[in-house]
Amino acid sequence: MPATRSTTAAKIGMAFAVAVPAVIMRLLGVHVGPEVEVVVFGAAVVATAFLLAWAAEAAQLDISGSLATAVLALIAVLPEYAVDLYFSYSAGSDPSRAQFAAANMTGSNRLLIGIGWPLVAFVAFAAYKRRRSNGEADTDESVSADEVRMAPVRRIELGFLAIASAYAFTVPFTHTLAVYDSVVLLSLFGLYLWRVAKEEQTEPELIGVSAALGELPQRQRRIVVSSLFLAAAAIVLASAEPFANGLVGTGARLGVDQFLLVQWLAPLASEAPELIVACLFAWRLRAGDALGTLLSSKVNQWTLLVGSLPLAYLAGGGSHGLQLDARQTEEFFLTSAQALLALAVVIDLRFNRREAIALLALFVLQFPFPSTTVRMAFSAAYMIGAIGILVRRRRQIPVVARSLWPTRSSKAPIETTTR
Repeated sequence: MPATRSTTAAKIGMAFAVAVPAVIMRLLGVHVGPEVEVVVFGAAVVATAFLLAWAAEAAQLDISGSLATAVLALIAVLPEYAVDLYFSYSAGSDPSRAQFAAANMTGSNRLLIGIGWPLVAFVAFAAYKRRRSNGEADTDESVSADEVRMAPVRRIELGFLAIASAYAFTVPFTHTLAVYDSVVLLSLFGLYLWRVAKEEQTEPELIGVSAALGELPQRQRRIVVSSLFLAAAAIVLASAEPFANGLVGTGARLGVDQFLLVQWLAPLASEAPELIVACLFAWRLRAGDALGTLLSSKVNQWTLLVGSLPLAYLAGGGSHGLQLDARQTEEFFLTSAQALLALAVVIDLRFNRREAIALLALFVLQFPFPSTTVRMAFSAAYMIGAIGILVRRRRQIPVVARSLWPTRSSKAPIETTTR
């Protein structure tokens, strides 16, 4: 149900109001303690992420459904990209910053799967239970009491995620994110956009602020949405540097591991709006769309984000490629292993309660055990589990592979066959 125009204006105004202190401080060159910078500029990052998410959802009315999902996922994580690219850029002149680029990238990727996917599933199961307890009729085949199902079109994301995940395993062996990695991964991202653009346009179901924006006349809607994109992008780009520096400074001042602070706090701030939007979709029993959006985000992160880091490093004055030390290599390998398991879990377009609990548990249990041995054991557990699942579901592999090439009509309803 769309919000009223006054409510919509109030929410958009509130988001801008939260970002105003950061803009003023940046324009006036005001410098405060790192803890204050984290709060002020972090709040601006979160606020602009909401603005970007609302605008991107409304933009679905003007572009094809699958491409809209890809663009939504890309724009919604722009704040995260800005922070990570700043760390890579600054590492060109200060090599000690390279660790933070790797930290932010691996943290955001693992957070999306380890927290985001299970959270969407649990919200969908709760919404389904509420609907049944109220005696409401089943109207959406994407959710049952124990399972979330995605439409066959999501095999496109799965196919590109498979290729990106396979390639990602080469990085820990070279200990470098090089220019040739950028060429491969950015080309893969370009192919992904080309592929999803071939899908048929569908009418999106918008909620809240995005629904109110969608009800505007086409010309007015496009002007408003474009203005939101430009304003939010400008704010987040202005906030990325002080927010990133504030995180590092706060860690140093409080004696907190700076790597871990950048790895988890920055992605949590930048991805919070995206997770909230996905949960709203799940609560409305559009869990297939919600999970599909997060899946598209994973493809974006694993191709565009990772592929952009070496280029930002070179632009900042670095040479050759972004070097990964032992800790960063370990983190990259663990992230790659988690991506492989996630792919295996949803390769049949289904995500059930046990799988959600397993992904969440494996993610949470990593924190009490920071040693290399234990974390490599988690990597091995991810990979063994992924291989076992892929062997059992091997018939799905050629189906996913065929989805990489467009057909005359790849649009199809939710699949309801058993595993």
